[in-house]
Amino acid sequence: MAEEKATFGAGCFWGVEYVFNRVPGVLSAEVGYSGGITSNPTYEQVCSHTTGHAEVTQVTFDPERVSYEQLLEVFWAMHDPTQVNRQGPDIGDQYRSVIFTHSPEQQAAAEASRERARSRFSRPIATDIRPLSLFYPAERYHQAYYEKNGHEPYCHVVPTRVLEDLGLISARG
Repeated sequence: MAEEKATFGAGCFWGVEYVFNRVPGVLSAEVGYSGGITSNPTYEQVCSHTTGHAEVTQVTFDPERVSYEQLLEVFWAMHDPTQVNRQGPDIGDQYRSVIFTHSPEQQAAAEASRERARSRFSRPIATDIRPLSLFYPAERYHQAYYEKNGHEPYCHVVPTRVLEDLGLISARG
């Protein structure tokens, strides 16, 4: 089985991880930090707004079951990409909307997807798209946070209709 990786920032990484872990074909999702200048940052450092890192989720997926383009559609549906440095109640540069690409093909697909998504929003899309340099896994207590603590996401929703439209899940009868 072939595996690929994709890395997305769409606000609080707990909710992003929660959503992607529910997409058929996603093998795993790991929360972490990327896009900044500090090596091996801690959560406290990232929240200090001095590292430049975003909270991100790195998704490992089976491209025979779910395509990168389908993951991009889930990304656009799970958050408001027109907000700058925030999602819902979370404010700060670590919550920015960003796609970190793993190849030139992903870069092109992400840019084309952003162009298609523009018509869905009344404000300009603020999502940054750039090649991934490094991914730093977040601390263990952040991994699978909602599952371990019995919470539901507070600022992300599983875009069930999008998953149905993409043919990833069956429509509810």
